[in-house]
Amino acid sequence: MKNPFHTAYNDRDDIELITSAKEGSKSSLETLVKKHQHYIYNVALKMTLSPFDAEDITQEVLIKVITNLANFKGESNFRTWLYRITFNHFLKMKKYWLEDYITSFSKYGKELDQMQDIELSIIEKSEMKEFIEDAKIGCMSGMLLCLDREQRLVYILGEIFGIDHTIGSEMLDISKDNFRQRLSRARKDLYQFMNNKCGLINKSNPCRCDKKTKAFIQAGWVDKENLKFNTSYLKRISEVAPDKSNDLNDLTEIKYADLFKTQPFQEKEHSKKLFVNLLSDNKVKDIFNLN
Repeated sequence: MKNPFHTAYNDRDDIELITSAKEGSKSSLETLVKKHQHYIYNVALKMTLSPFDAEDITQEVLIKVITNLANFKGESNFRTWLYRITFNHFLKMKKYWLEDYITSFSKYGKELDQMQDIELSIIEKSEMKEFIEDAKIGCMSGMLLCLDREQRLVYILGEIFGIDHTIGSEMLDISKDNFRQRLSRARKDLYQFMNNKCGLINKSNPCRCDKKTKAFIQAGWVDKENLKFNTSYLKRISEVAPDKSNDLNDLTEIKYADLFKTQPFQEKEHSKKLFVNLLSDNKVKDIFNLN
């Protein structure tokens, strides 16, 4: 899968697929959707902390993109056109419930403090390994929700997915300086909280993922029967994201970023269902005479 967030990405194949889809090729439209849907989904997941909401948002975005393909004349870069629509949707979409629940770093910190620390035995740590990992990813994703939407999106793109400042600024339709400034502020706010709270970063902090896991399960933050984040996956974000470590100021910042980059890049089974749902949408039916 070619990474649309990479500097060297060429959208020539996208243009050919669009042309074929406009002529009625269902397979071309499906290939185009599959090339981009996982990236849209994974950013949406980081934006909302909910796999179910991320699926709905991905479908909403793809319907919006597909129904506007007729307006794309190939006079501009398709990647920029596609992700400008996508990220504009992310910034303007309705607030999801977790965004109303996790509203600031101070409130989130108090919520974590109220979660009981429960020591696990060596055997329990081994048996609950997947639950502990899900708790860690969920907790870190909750930290992202403490950032406002613009900061959160810039951080996800610039830090976690390693998007070049030029490409990121084009996708968000802002200046490169503005992109860099927002990313710098997001890093500062997030890393300050992590340094003061997270035991993964600062060993003097008492908060530990394994100690919080049972409390997370009791509170419903981790569902043992249906893990949100640590499900079956083939890649980690670091495997699909460009290496931007040279842009970070020191080894400490690299350590912060790596904690997010080593999280799963989800390529879920919902992809086929999503495309079937797209084909059943009346707007899509009206535009494409697919064969």
